[in-house]
Amino acid sequence: MSRVRGSLDIARPVEMVFDVVADQRNEPSYNPHMTAATKTSDGPIGNGTRFEAAVLSRGKARLVIIEYTSFEPPHRIDSRSVMADATVEGHLQCDPTPAGTHFSWDWNVTLTGAARLAGPLIGIIGRRQERTIWTGLKHHLEHTDATQ
Repeated sequence: MSRVRGSLDIARPVEMVFDVVADQRNEPSYNPHMTAATKTSDGPIGNGTRFEAAVLSRGKARLVIIEYTSFEPPHRIDSRSVMADATVEGHLQCDPTPAGTHFSWDWNVTLTGAARLAGPLIGIIGRRQERTIWTGLKHHLEHTDATQ
């Protein structure tokens, strides 16, 4: 198992940041590796909500099933993401700051099958990928009209 965690500050209110990340259908707008996301469960977004996403990995789209295992607006989302050779469990956290939101992530990545051999690299690659994704969120929120 590898742990991937990090944080950054976003100059937008906690509620705005939380609402954008809570709806996985928004992620393709700030994550260049996610090409599509669909909500597959009924009802409002909350505990138990499920999404299917397509994520590019080595040039191929891979299916990811994401389920919210705990949902505490506007501060925390715990989730479990399952793909062919990995399971990612952890949480996103939004904490208010005078300038906006301190946003953090903390994931445990468990690899299966032959992918387990890449275990030591996953922490390094995962930290870089997550930093890219969440920096994309920061740029998306800080450089777009918040009223759109």
